[in-house]
Amino acid sequence: MGKIISVHSYRGGTGKSNLTANLATLLAMQGRRVGVVDTDIQSPGIHVLFGLDESQMTRSLNDYLWGQCAVEQTAYDVSPSEVKAKGGIVYLIPSSIKAGEIARILKEGYRIEDLTDGFYSLIERLRLDYLMIDTHPGLNEETLHSVAISDVLVLILRPDRQDFQGTAVTVEVARKLDVPELLLVINKALTSLDFESLKQRVEDTYHAPVAAILPQCDEMMQLASGGVFCVQYPGHPLTRLLIDLALLIGRPVLES
Repeated sequence: MGKIISVHSYRGGTGKSNLTANLATLLAMQGRRVGVVDTDIQSPGIHVLFGLDESQMTRSLNDYLWGQCAVEQTAYDVSPSEVKAKGGIVYLIPSSIKAGEIARILKEGYRIEDLTDGFYSLIERLRLDYLMIDTHPGLNEETLHSVAISDVLVLILRPDRQDFQGTAVTVEVARKLDVPELLLVINKALTSLDFESLKQRVEDTYHAPVAAILPQCDEMMQLASGGVFCVQYPGHPLTRLLIDLALLIGRPVLES
């Protein structure tokens, strides 16, 4: 069974989708089969990072949730050439970016159980080693289901008081749901900060390990979601940190 990894943040703007795309790509560069599901149905966007244009989306996660197709029919091969060269593959299951379809989902909703079933079907039918879930920020029913079935929950936060407060709530919920492994990632940290002191303070606050502190990066800002950072900047120090994080979360479940 493939490993399910949810990447979540309590607030928007933390860099969650960027982190998800980079980790998925780096895991696939190890010769693995990786699926990425955009469950941020209200405001999807990770497809932009993988260069998947709206005109290419003949099917989306929305179509599966409405019973119009099998879930694997919504998967697109978005593997960069660097991934294919390593024998890996990245499948993206995007949510629709059409205003009418977003409005319909918000108005009519869908069966949460279908979403969960879809995750397991993707793992089986696409023979995935990893399924990564890019969640909607905050806590709602969809997020709770995604967290509950995860082998690893990666919580991303900025060194910001509002993020700290919201993350505390999410950590408490994750523990009540018995998530096997919880990892914290601090993103967009100013390089002037004392990273070791910050790491200790966050770990003492949440009693959970900080897997990485990712510094504020001008090149990431300049890229402006125009691609996957680790592909565009393979030799960058930030990419090295992301590689280490991917190796950590990619461990077999039995080692978690």
